[in-house]
This record gives sequence, C-alpha cells and structure tokens, in this order.
Amino acid sequence: MRFSTLGEWLSWQETLHPQAIDLGLERVRRVYRAFNPDQDRPFTITVGGTNGKGSCVAALDTILRRAGYRVGAYTSPHILRYNERICIDGMPVDDAAICASFERIEAVRGDTTLSFFEFGTLAALDIFRRAELDVQILEVGLGGRLDAVNIVDTDAALVASIGIDHEEWLGLTREAIGQEKAGIFREGRPCVLGDPDAPATVLRYAEDIGADLLMQGREFFFRRDDDDWTWYGRGESHTALPKPCLRGDHQYFNMSAVLQVIEAIRPRFPVPEAAVRSGLANIYLPGRFQIMEGEPTVLLDVAHNPHAVRVLAEFLREFKRERPVHAVFAMMRDKDIRGVVGCIRDLVDDWYLAPLQLPRAATPDILMPVFAGLGVEGVHQGFADAAEAFARVHRNAENESIVLVFGSFFLVAEYLARIEANALNV
Repeated sequence: MRFSTLGEWLSWQETLHPQAIDLGLERVRRVYRAFNPDQDRPFTITVGGTNGKGSCVAALDTILRRAGYRVGAYTSPHILRYNERICIDGMPVDDAAICASFERIEAVRGDTTLSFFEFGTLAALDIFRRAELDVQILEVGLGGRLDAVNIVDTDAALVASIGIDHEEWLGLTREAIGQEKAGIFREGRPCVLGDPDAPATVLRYAEDIGADLLMQGREFFFRRDDDDWTWYGRGESHTALPKPCLRGDHQYFNMSAVLQVIEAIRPRFPVPEAAVRSGLANIYLPGRFQIMEGEPTVLLDVAHNPHAVRVLAEFLREFKRERPVHAVFAMMRDKDIRGVVGCIRDLVDDWYLAPLQLPRAATPDILMPVFAGLGVEGVHQGFADAAEAFARVHRNAENESIVLVFGSFFLVAEYLARIEANALNV
C-alpha cells in the first residue's frame, strides 16, 4: 500500500498533477476504464449549475432515501472532512473505504496524472459501484462538459442555475457558460433545467442532441401560497407541499427542479407522496443560509459569486430587521470580488477581512483597493488568521447584531471547525 492514512493520500494527490484544475476527460476516462472496463454503475443522476447544486443533491438524496432506495451522493468541496464528499445512505464513508479505493485506482493509473478532484471522483465511482446502490447522484465540480463526473453517461441530468463564475475556464458570458453546463445532457434522457431564464445555447444544445428537455416555467412550474406551495408538471402535480426547509426564496426554484427529476425517473423509481413531503421537510445542508442562534446571531453562507450573493442579500434584507450586520469575509483571488462586494455592501455595517492560508486566497492587498473603489468604509484587516478575525468580530459585535460569515467555502469551514472544536472542549 502506498500510504497508510487518508491524510497521507490526500496530501500526495495535491502534488500529483501540475494543475489544480485541468478540465478534460481523456485522462480520467482512461483510468476509469482501467479499473471498470465494463463501466458498471448504478442508475445515475448528474447535477450541475452555477449555484444550487448542493441543495438539489441534498434534496434528491433525502427524498429518494425516504422512499426506501439505497443512494450514494458525491459532492464537493467538503466543509469539515473529506469523507463528506462520498456519502452512502446519508452517511460519509469511512477512511478505510476511501483508502482502499485510492489503492485500486493507483494500481491501474500507470503514468497518467490525475488532479485532486479527478482522483476523488474516481474513488466515488468505484465505491458506489461496489455498494449495491439503487441510485448514485453526482455533483459536477466545475462546468459540466469537461468535468470528471461527465465520464458517466447519466440517466437523468439537472442544471439548477446558470450565472457568471469560473470565467477563466468556462467563458465570460452566460451563453458560453450555459453551453458548458449543458454538456451533462444526454440524448433521449430527461434533462431538467431549473433556470427559467436559461440562455438560448442551453436550449439549442438540448435540441441538437435530442435530449428530453424539461424547463422550469415551460414543462413544469410552481405556485407559492401563504402556508404551502404547489408543483405542476406534465400531467402531474403535488399540492399543499411543506415549505422547503432550506432557507431562501430561491429554494422554491431548486426544489421545483428536484421534483421534476423525481417525476421523470418515476417509471424506474416510484416515490410515494409521503416520501416527497418528508424529504422536503428534512433536508440538511450545512453552510447554506445556516443560522446559529445566539448573541450575536451568526449567519453562514458559502456564496462566492454575484449570482449567489444577490440571493444572499435578498434573504439578509428581510432577515436583518434593522439589526447591524458585521461581515467576516474572504474570497479566492480569481473570483469577481468587486461584483460580490457590490451586491451586498449596502447591507453590511462593517467588514473583517479573514486571511486564508491558501495560494488562491485574495490577500488584503488585493481586497482593500476593491473596497476603496466601491467607497466602502469600516473595513478591518491585519489579522494573523481567520480565527483572530472571528474572535475580533465577536468581541465587537453587539448582542442583538448579526455576524455574517461568507465569501468562501473554506472560510465557512474554518468557522464551523472552530465551533466544533469549542464544543469538544466544553
């Protein structure tokens, strides 16, 4: 065995390929076929989109498990532990299972280099293939057409939303990005589009390949009522549904798209109405509009592009109820920092720039000119690490205020890790 612990495997994988992101399917497909020449797999649902992927995966997973099916879910990135990326029946697989899969992949890899994400994707597919699943749900890491999960010919696809993000790899316009997202569609398979205002490139691609395109606002839609909501599809409906337990008005669009997937696969996997209702009411997804009650109240969200932050701002505008908001903020340098800050600056009273120990993270030298250019004042910096920024904001924040932690998965993960460590030390 090359390594004895999961941590050793992961550290090595970070050095294996010269690029952290290297879109393309040739290398990863070659290794996949080496350890799975017959390409055996469970029924597959692939989920992509700029935002909303995690919510849709969590909802599909929960509803299908409530219906009695054995489900595997592959997501990224993780919040606290790598194992969160590969779950079976709602539980992360253990270190031993992941290490054994890494060993099988390494045994056939030869001289083919794999990125960190590609190695993990192959491990998920290997583990799921051996687990006698009914369904595997695969979340696209970046884009769709050239993302590693796209080596699997999906049985049903869902694209939750299309916005501007990862321009360096996907293009500068929604039209170009939509074309990449639509790359997970397959001929003759149900392809659900949750974005009711999708660019024409997506619709044209679906038509060109002969996909069964099901579009929000066209083939399916929803109506909100005071205490519940109703979903309508092609000859089907769900009435008096419980409100999505995930916060934010945007979740109605996500859950509506999820219900269309459930209806599309119903001939193969029937889902009782009770499972739909129970699933919608019991979805858990950390780091998305996650509220930690206390004095002050803490709101965590992994929003890191303008599309997601506009949704966050809409929620915060109603949630804050005239309370002051203190934002702990960090972003990657390759993101639209100006666009993100501009979306929410009017709702934030002061800012705490939390340094992340990552090469991609934007340093204060990068962030401060952005804030100055937008006329944003009350920006605190000079912290040794994120923990110091967290401590400072909690010292300064009034009991009735809100501490907003957002801008990066890694920042939210550091906050949750701090909370967990403090709980263990009580």
